[in-house]
Amino acid sequence: MATAASRSGSISVETTEQGLPTKIDILPAELGRPPAELAAEILRLCKRSSGRAGLARRRELEAAGMSSEILALTGLPTQEDIAHEEYLEQAEYEYEPQSWLRSI
Repeated sequence: MATAASRSGSISVETTEQGLPTKIDILPAELGRPPAELAAEILRLCKRSSGRAGLARRRELEAAGMSSEILALTGLPTQEDIAHEEYLEQAEYEYEPQSWLRSI
């Protein structure tokens, strides 16, 4: 199991390695968001958490002595895989804070 949270911490999810959520915490203020936007955020966090859980499992198997050849066959992500995915996620979901103020 692993956890991921939104930047503000107002939404957090805990998932299995397969990305199935086992716990979702949402602050009441987030419930006012459009449903599709909220669902997309939850799914994005589930994906992030799933990758982290897979990496944790890979590390457990490495510590137990599993060879790198066998680990490669499991399909579990490496540290580099997770770093790359999170970098791409930040680039794709980078957003400016929503405010009534306009930039100058």
